[in-house]
Amino acid sequence: MILAKFRKSYCVGLSAILICLIITGCGGTKTTVQEKAVPVKAVKVIQQDVTRASEYAGQVQGKNEVKIQARVSGNIVEKMVSGGDIVKKGQPLFRIDSIQYESTLLSAQAQLVQAEANWENSRIDTERYQNLLNAAAIPEQRLTTQKATERQNEAIVASYHALVKKAQDDVNSTLVVSPVDGRIDVNDVGVGTYVQAGSTTLVTLGALDPVFVQFSMSENEYLSLRQVSQNNLASSGWGEDVMITLSNGEVYPLKGKVTQADRSLANNSGTLTLKASFANPDEILIPGMFARVKIAGVPIKDALLVPQRAVQQVLDKSLVMIVNAENQAEPRPVILGEKVGSYYLVKQGLTVNDTVVVEGLTKVKEGVAIDVTIVTPEELELSVNS
Repeated sequence: MILAKFRKSYCVGLSAILICLIITGCGGTKTTVQEKAVPVKAVKVIQQDVTRASEYAGQVQGKNEVKIQARVSGNIVEKMVSGGDIVKKGQPLFRIDSIQYESTLLSAQAQLVQAEANWENSRIDTERYQNLLNAAAIPEQRLTTQKATERQNEAIVASYHALVKKAQDDVNSTLVVSPVDGRIDVNDVGVGTYVQAGSTTLVTLGALDPVFVQFSMSENEYLSLRQVSQNNLASSGWGEDVMITLSNGEVYPLKGKVTQADRSLANNSGTLTLKASFANPDEILIPGMFARVKIAGVPIKDALLVPQRAVQQVLDKSLVMIVNAENQAEPRPVILGEKVGSYYLVKQGLTVNDTVVVEGLTKVKEGVAIDVTIVTPEELELSVNS
């Protein structure tokens, strides 16, 4: 029994000694493990004047787009084009039955001939009455009455000239021609269709080079742009370099220019409608297509910029890792504005004296020592250009 108690006490003491040795070491002094600094790359926050680019939803429209309607009523008897054809100004498109209009023209011409004959007779009578009056063979009232008859016959001739011209115009209008260069749509009328003058649309036609891209901006955006130019938006230097991105994500290779601005805001939306003109030599842009319009907006003086790659999104917050005075990583919440090229505009949270980590973010934590390599925006291929 005594031997067993001795063995138990011996084991407990030995365990305590071993624990003490592990904690204190052979020399009896405390040791710490020195963490190695994490290598990162960082850049200085940039402060410079920038011009913010604004984007708007736009739609392509044909220039000189018109709905072609018949000037005379009748049945379509001939169709010279097919839907989707490219046509030139003055090119025949449709022919309307002209029989009734040709008959009207012949009748008007016959009436004109008769009226001219009557006028000629009355003119001869006037000369004869003038001679008789000179010979005191008739009273002056007779000559006055004859002159009135001559003027009346002259007016009748003028009216029949107008009827002949109208009838001739109607005959000519039975041949419908293109008023402009462009492409017709596929929803055209067919042969045999009865068309009503001034109401039936035969086909829609629009020029494809150049074209318009129409878009709208809010009232506040318009007021901000007035700070850039005190002149009319469409006639100032603003809007010279307009770019569009097509629905497939491709940037249209040619730049456009704002050429039209509405005179008032739309009543139902409070927006201002503008049109930018784009050259379309390859006919890539088709009326009805949607596009994102990008246009330079209001210059921002002394804007603070931080690289997009430096920003981390945590829930609904935006954070960057800055290099603090102790050369440690320190998270900093920021409020960001729009994207400007490879950067974000910083509204709040940073100063021009701050340095932000752009590479190595996945390896650093708050308070961890970091081995910082300062790099330039050029080395990281960062740009403020969109």
